[in-house]
Amino acid sequence: MSPTSVFRAGATALITGGGSGVGLAVAKLCASHSMNVILVDWNESALSSAQQSLSQSSKSSVSTHKLDVSSVSDWQKLSSQLSSENKTLDFLHLNAGIGGKSDWTDNAYFRSIFETNFFGVVNGVNTFYNTFKEAKGEHKAIVITGSKQGITNPPGNPAYNASKAAIKSLAEGLSWDMAKDGSNTSVHLLVPGWTFTGLTGGGATKEKPAGAWSAEQVAEYLYEKMGKEKFYIICPDNDVDTETDKKRMLWSVGDIVYERQPLSRWRDEYKEESKKTMDQMKL
Repeated sequence: MSPTSVFRAGATALITGGGSGVGLAVAKLCASHSMNVILVDWNESALSSAQQSLSQSSKSSVSTHKLDVSSVSDWQKLSSQLSSENKTLDFLHLNAGIGGKSDWTDNAYFRSIFETNFFGVVNGVNTFYNTFKEAKGEHKAIVITGSKQGITNPPGNPAYNASKAAIKSLAEGLSWDMAKDGSNTSVHLLVPGWTFTGLTGGGATKEKPAGAWSAEQVAEYLYEKMGKEKFYIICPDNDVDTETDKKRMLWSVGDIVYERQPLSRWRDEYKEESKKTMDQMKL
C-alpha cells in the first residue's frame, strides 16, 4: 500500500507550524484530499487566516490549536482534547521550527533553537507514538521537516544545524522502530531546499526570488516522493538541482571517510579539490 493512501477522505491530519509556509501548504494538500485538518501553531493570527483560507477552498473540517511545541503540558492538553473529541490521528507532520543566529557564547540561543526545533518534534512523537505504532489497518504516516543544513552543516549557524542534524537522526530511528514493530505507519524526512516562507524571509509584501521554490511546490514534491515510498525527501529548488545536492552530501561524508578537516568544502585549502571532485562525480 502506497504511503500516499494516507491522503484519503475522512482521515485526520495534524500539522505543527501549520499557520503558514510549508505547514500550511501541506495542510492544503491534505484538505484537497478531503482529510480533516488540525492546524497547530503559536501564532493565533496566522492560525485564523489559515483556517479561513482552508475552509473557503475545501469542505474539510479544519480546527486550530494555539500550542508551544516546546511545552510538554501544551501537548498533553492537546492530546486530552483530541481524545475527548474521539479524534485519532492518521497523518502527523512535525514541521514547526525557528531560525535565528548568534554566537558560541549565547547559551539562550542554543536552548531556544533546540527547544523548538528538536524537542518540539520529540514532544510530538512522545505524545502520539502509540497511536502510530499500533497502526494495523489503513495506512498512517509521520512526516518530520528537516534541513539540508542538518546534513551538510555549512558554517555560520551551529545551533540550527545541530538541531536539524538531531532531527535527521531521530527520524531515521523512528522509521526503523515503526518498521521493526510491524506498524502500518511510514515515516518520512522532508528536507526543503530554498523555499519562500516566513522563516526564510518570505511574506505577503515580498516577491518570491526566482531561485526559490514555493511552499506549494514542496508539498507537491512530498506527495510525489511518498508515492514512491521514499524516506529521504530532499527537495531541489530553482538554483540547486538534485544532482548538486547529492554531490555536496557525498563530499561532506568524505570528510569522515578520508579524514579531511571538517567542513572542508568551505576551507580555502580544499576549495579547488572539492569543486574539481564534485564536477567529476558520476552519480
